[in-house]
Amino acid sequence: MMRHLLVFAERDDAEEVAETLGEWFPSLGVPQVVRETLAGEDDAEDAQWLVVVEGLDEGALAKVDRLVERYEGWREAG
Repeated sequence: MMRHLLVFAERDDAEEVAETLGEWFPSLGVPQVVRETLAGEDDAEDAQWLVVVEGLDEGALAKVDRLVERYEGWREAG
């Protein structure tokens, strides 16, 4: 299965989504939240927060997409 990155502007949003996914999909555990600075950016304000998830099928990803959109984030293949 493929790895997916859920991208958020705010750390709090990423952490809340990670906790929710851990509740929805206990087999995942709580997904990892990591900070990613944009290439060439010196300002820490421009950092993005990623939630890394693996092992979800298409049906689960549709549910994840709806959750991510509520927090103004998006999903990318990683």
